[in-house]
Amino acid sequence: MKNYSNTFYEILTCTRSLIIAGGYNGFSYADISEFVGIRKASIHHHFPTKVDLVRTLVKRYREEAEAGIGEIERHCPAPEDQLRAYTGYWQSCIGDVTKSYCVCALLATQIPVLPKEVVVEVRTHFLALSAWLTSVLERGAKQGVFMLSGEPRAEAEAFMATVHGAMLSARAYGDPSMFDMITLPLIDRLVIKQ
Repeated sequence: MKNYSNTFYEILTCTRSLIIAGGYNGFSYADISEFVGIRKASIHHHFPTKVDLVRTLVKRYREEAEAGIGEIERHCPAPEDQLRAYTGYWQSCIGDVTKSYCVCALLATQIPVLPKEVVVEVRTHFLALSAWLTSVLERGAKQGVFMLSGEPRAEAEAFMATVHGAMLSARAYGDPSMFDMITLPLIDRLVIKQ
């Protein structure tokens, strides 16, 4: 595995914050240069083009998400607890302007103007998240914990869309409590009351 410099990670962290704040077209290498305190040439050394930079960011974001899901599965074996841990992660991020919104969800809203290399990475994130949520819902239904009103894949897509919509609502209203107001009943509706 390649070792990267602190500057490499600082550039990615800054880019993530800038994308969350203003989207793909809302920042330039000059913005990163100013925030990180390096010359634009140094950014180009690590990421020759903006496409390279954002594609790398999304790829690493996907890897972080997959690692996070792995942690959820290790620490929360029950399907209900896995869904609560997933939404709990986002609930903890909502008040933090640098992490308050899923980078891939935000970029998905911009797909018509994104380079195809970035679109591929964003779609791969959504496919992986959908597959995981589908498996959680399938296990919950087989265990008699969840009552699904449709096919597990369709339920997973609706769950994912609702969580991302809850992020958007919290951001639109400037009220982090909107996230819980939307997501907590979402899980409660799935759980079969004993």
